[in-house]
Parts: sequence; C-alpha cells; structure tokens
Amino acid sequence: MEDIRERLTQEVDRAQWQWLKPHIARDNVVVVNEGLNLVDVGVAIATDEVTSVQHWIGEQLITKPTLEQLNHWERTADQQFEALIVQPYVLVQEA
Repeated sequence: MEDIRERLTQEVDRAQWQWLKPHIARDNVVVVNEGLNLVDVGVAIATDEVTSVQHWIGEQLITKPTLEQLNHWERTADQQFEALIVQPYVLVQEA
C-alpha cells in the first residue's frame, strides 16, 4: 500500500477547468471535500477501502459535482483544481 500512496502523491497535479470538462461529460469527476486529503481518498478508492469510501459518500465529503458548482466553474475561467486520477475517476479539490 505504501507504493500506491507514494505513486499517487507524485501524481497529484494542478488542473484547469477546461481540462476537466471531458471528464465531467463522462461523469468521472469526484469532488473531494477540502477537509479530506486527496491522496488518502485516492488510496482508499484504489485499494477498495469500501468502509471509508461509503462513509465519505454518506457524509457528502466526496460527491459528484453539483449543477451549481459546474455553473460556477464555467463562469470562473481561471478556476484551478488539485487533481488526482484514480481510474476511472478524476478526484478534484478547488485550489
């Protein structure tokens, strides 16, 4: 598991809104609450930690983007995100 954490830590990157649009269209973007660590969520998804993931979903700490968020991001041309790809998902936090 340490290898996965190390690899995912190195893969966290900045993303522009325009880059995320194709992933939004495929419904693959997951918004991670700012109180959570992006890598922790990525590791949990990659290693099928169902209990943690279900808890975060239940607490709405990881969600699909809302229409309100999508509209805001569309209006904010320079919107930046911290992003991490954990196939098939793109995990994002507003930067």
